[in-house]
Amino acid sequence: MTFTRYNATAATLTKNRTAGDWCPVSGMCVTCVDGCVGMCEIGKSAYRGHEVIYPQPFGIITTASQKDYPVDLSHFTINGTAVGAVGIEADSDKAIFPNVNMETELGHEGGIKLKLPFIIPGLGSTNVAKQNWDGLAIGSALAGTVLTIGENVCGMDVESKIENGRVVHSVDLERRVKLFQEWQRDGYGAIVVQANVEDTRLGAQEYAIEKLGVEIVELKWGQGAKDIGGEVKIRDLDKAQLLRKRGYVVIPDPLDENVIRQFKKGVFTEFERHSRVGMVTEEGFMERVDEVRKAGAKFVTLKTGAYRPADLARAVKFSSMAKLDYLTVDGAGGGTGMSPWRMMNEWGVPCIELWGLLRQYCDRLAAKGEYVAPVVPAGGIILEDQIFKALAICAPYTKAVGMARSPLAAAMVGKTIGKTIDSGDLPVFFERFGRTKEAIFVLAEELKREYGDDYKRIPTSAIGVYTYYHRLAQGMRQLMCGARKFALEHITTDDIAALTPEASRVSGIPLVSDIDREEVEEILG
Repeated sequence: MTFTRYNATAATLTKNRTAGDWCPVSGMCVTCVDGCVGMCEIGKSAYRGHEVIYPQPFGIITTASQKDYPVDLSHFTINGTAVGAVGIEADSDKAIFPNVNMETELGHEGGIKLKLPFIIPGLGSTNVAKQNWDGLAIGSALAGTVLTIGENVCGMDVESKIENGRVVHSVDLERRVKLFQEWQRDGYGAIVVQANVEDTRLGAQEYAIEKLGVEIVELKWGQGAKDIGGEVKIRDLDKAQLLRKRGYVVIPDPLDENVIRQFKKGVFTEFERHSRVGMVTEEGFMERVDEVRKAGAKFVTLKTGAYRPADLARAVKFSSMAKLDYLTVDGAGGGTGMSPWRMMNEWGVPCIELWGLLRQYCDRLAAKGEYVAPVVPAGGIILEDQIFKALAICAPYTKAVGMARSPLAAAMVGKTIGKTIDSGDLPVFFERFGRTKEAIFVLAEELKREYGDDYKRIPTSAIGVYTYYHRLAQGMRQLMCGARKFALEHITTDDIAALTPEASRVSGIPLVSDIDREEVEEILG
């Protein structure tokens, strides 16, 4: 099995000269010829250096690992049954898939209500998130789901007012929060503000709680895409200098006169802004939870990445000790920003292995009668079968799943459709459905009836997110109906089976050939 294709990828805009023949160990062309212009990773690195570490072109893409992990969600199957129903009367006229309840609750006493079990775990200061925020915020609010504002938004906002090292006003953060709040319906869904080291120093969460009415804040240990702090590219010298003065790590140093001259001469065109890595301790973690609660946070959550098992154990244990409202666990391979490409492929515990350990650790705490925070698995989940399997692998502790790249893709496609409608230059692929958004978007008429005049203010990017979520919901209802589970809380590990011994070993889910043994013996005598 080839786990990673080395030395050439669309992510870094590189390719091999011998496209069909490359060395499986190194990824180099079988014959490396003197005189080649250098299209591969090595060649491009020979003249652009560290720039080739990151996916390109920055600002208009999202990226995820190309690594073919030994086990993934396709190595499991969903179990159906012809008998009975759970969560509804076992009546063929009542046990129909439209009656599956997709609502869920998070937080103490179920204080965070979701119409659908979807959370966008954290989209922060990257251009691709900012440019598509209208669709993400409005679409999530209309669907009754959770949207997390990721790291560095206040610090990256050139209009932020910072006094004595603390943010007192951020145009960007305020806009993001208010947009969701404006379109939130009937108390469903929530907006969450995340914080990394720099955000915490700036007091971004305290500002969000006290000035913007945010009720949920998230502490961040990391993500599945990388085990360093967040990074972005900066093409403006003044902004790079501002961020450097605000305490960010910016390379090369935009305050250095030699660097300034090189930038102005066009030797390089982008600065890198990096965030610091956190230093987790039990004492520091508990102190920070206490600080945000005293500031007025009603709910506190934690997001951790694909770190080694001991760190996952810490996340589970600390979440229990602090009585957190949910814990998001993001497996290796995902990413929405510009994580280092090799790191994205070669670092971290993959999702199935991570989630299998997560359930084990939660089981150990539960067996001792300790509090277990609801868990949200994340990492490459995009469609309903994957949602079902992720919920089952971590059952009974799962309440929702985390997705970022896929709703962002839905927002970008919706935005693109809107632009083509406005320009009148519709591709045939869209035009076959019609020439208006009501004809192209299958749920637009429904939104138009429900919102009346306000419908005109709903961008097509938001309609894209809403319609995508609707598809996932109907697909989930059908899968759950087939498993005879008519509410999310009834999904268990027994609702899936492993297809390979390796998938069974790393997840703890039995092989399909081993399930139901006792019941089979009872039936057959």
